[in-house]
Amino acid sequence: MNPLCSRCNRVVYPTEKVNCLDKYWHKGCFSCEVCKMTLNMKNYKGFEKRPYCNAHYPKTSFTSVADTPENLRLKQQSKMQSQVLYKEEFEKNKGKGFSVVADTPELQRIKKTQDQISNIKYHEDFEKSRMGGEGGPPPHPLSPQQNTAPAYQPSAASQNYHFEPEPVRPAAAGPPPSSGKRYRAVYDYTAADEDEVSFLDGDVIMDVQQIDEGWMYGRVERTGQQGMLPANYVEAI
Repeated sequence: MNPLCSRCNRVVYPTEKVNCLDKYWHKGCFSCEVCKMTLNMKNYKGFEKRPYCNAHYPKTSFTSVADTPENLRLKQQSKMQSQVLYKEEFEKNKGKGFSVVADTPELQRIKKTQDQISNIKYHEDFEKSRMGGEGGPPPHPLSPQQNTAPAYQPSAASQNYHFEPEPVRPAAAGPPPSSGKRYRAVYDYTAADEDEVSFLDGDVIMDVQQIDEGWMYGRVERTGQQGMLPANYVEAI
């Protein structure tokens, strides 16, 4: 059975049939929707399954809107409404706690590194406090007279029994020199994070401890600063 023409709704015979835009047309009926110019398969343009010529093809670009006083007023009103809604949402969500952060492999690596650094610093502080005595170091250096322990003064009763005072104990010795691993920098490095340390080519890195395959923890002898450093920037001495 022969189909009907999409334009005139009459039967389309094979000798004059045009199959285009999922429809059937007579060759004479296949024309522009606006100017009725007869089209063919080379010069037509389809839009919503209707044929158009190049001049009358519908434009899909957006139309610019002029900044009239009314449009500016509406724009300002929309902006104020957005700010009000933002403040309302902020007040509703305030105090509800922190948002959950996904436990990614990168976050796990950072957390592990921070735990290792904290453990290293804890042991360093513990060794320093043990070397310096239970009371810790004084806030200011003492003069030789002040640094000497006061001699024991026996009471009147003890003098009758000729009690000998205890000898004065010598001051505690200072901490021994560092015995950690020493490395020499072979490149300049600038710290990229606050837990890292910067150094120059040739600097000596002291008290080095291995964190993982790519990172170490140590103290730069020249500056006294300590922190994380890349392992491939130094070599063992």
